[in-house]
Order: sequence, then structure tokens, then C-alpha cells
Amino acid sequence: MRDGKDGKDDAASEILISRLVKEVGISRAQARELIELIGTDWASLLREARFLKDRH
Repeated sequence: MRDGKDGKDDAASEILISRLVKEVGISRAQARELIELIGTDWASLLREARFLKDRH
């Protein structure tokens, strides 16, 4: 997810991380890992974050 040139991917990832933390209640580290594994598809991230939260 890192873009070494202008940081656009980092900024987009940070937005998604913050949104997942706020909407689902997972940690920033968990959100970051999900984005690294799944990518930036919001529906997939939300589904997996909810599943992750329910497991703990």
C-alpha cells in the first residue's frame, strides 16, 4: 500500500484505517493488516473487519 513517490496510497490507507477503526471498532494495527491483505475494497474490508471483531 505504500507509494514512495507522493504518498497518495499512504493517505488513502490512513483514511480507510481511520474509518474502519471508527465504524467497526478494531485497532489501527488490525485495520492496517486487513488493508495489506485485502486491498482497498470497502465492502470486503468492512465484512472482514466485522468478522474479526466478532471473533474477539
